[in-house]
Amino acid sequence: MDFKNIKEIAKKVIRIEAEAVSLIEKRIDEKFEAAVKTIIECSGRLIICGMGKSGLISQKIASTMASTGTPAQFVHPSEATHGDLGMITKEDVIIIISNSGETMELIQLLPSIKNMGITIIGLIGRKNSTLAEKSDIYLDTSVTKEACTLDLAPTASTTATLAMGDALAVSILELRGFNKRDFAELHPGGTLGKRLLLTIDQLSHKGDSIPLISYNATVREALFTISEKGLGLTGVLDENGRISGVITDGDIRRGLESLGDDILNTAAESIMSTHPKWILSDTLAISALELMEKHSITSLFVYNDKNNTKPDGIVHIHDILKAGIQ
Repeated sequence: MDFKNIKEIAKKVIRIEAEAVSLIEKRIDEKFEAAVKTIIECSGRLIICGMGKSGLISQKIASTMASTGTPAQFVHPSEATHGDLGMITKEDVIIIISNSGETMELIQLLPSIKNMGITIIGLIGRKNSTLAEKSDIYLDTSVTKEACTLDLAPTASTTATLAMGDALAVSILELRGFNKRDFAELHPGGTLGKRLLLTIDQLSHKGDSIPLISYNATVREALFTISEKGLGLTGVLDENGRISGVITDGDIRRGLESLGDDILNTAAESIMSTHPKWILSDTLAISALELMEKHSITSLFVYNDKNNTKPDGIVHIHDILKAGIQ
């Protein structure tokens, strides 16, 4: 076994597949536009069928379509002829994928699909083939050769087909005006979904969990409150009940180091930092994290309305990080 040429073999594969995708770009024409228009105007779902490697590509394209706002479903051709045709309705549009254009399982489906009056979009690798000729809209996904040295294993052909599917999906999402928030709503469990949907209101500590002391409290009371609430700080309210400052455990520690125990009986406001940072409750968690990092702080007071007197909550950086926001 000779490994000397392994890098050259790999580079050749990449070149062949890149050329295959380049050919696909040159075939974006009126038929492609017709395919996009047909899918957008579809009142049902986009059904995608393929066998073997084309079946795997079909599943990927269906997944991409569904996750970008186009209801789509992969239907296995063999299972379709044994009852799964019931998944397909007259309101649907179907994409059939085949490199040879002679996939028997797809050909067997054609009469039933035609009887339903469903538009067939064919991503087919051979123009003069049964499936290409039977497609209402034929998109040419042929390649000059496979990247496989035997010119047999589907490699360049599957890459080209996937590129055509991605071109359809992205064209459609742009025409629909599909945006980041739409994407997040379809991916609520993912990191992107959390970054675009999770708000501070869902993470903040509220009610009695908010560390607050009055303006005439002592440093000792501030220390007790900080210890009890466990957030490393307390807010200081003025005589009108508004936040006038914040005291952190670090402030008290530094005071003890410089003045000793005497500081515990002094007014808390004497060691507080004024103008504490705050944020509105409907702010995205990622924005709160960025604000904390910008000012090198670990907590933010939270307001439902900026005109409110007392804060409605408080959020700690650990609350955001635990939620998976980074």
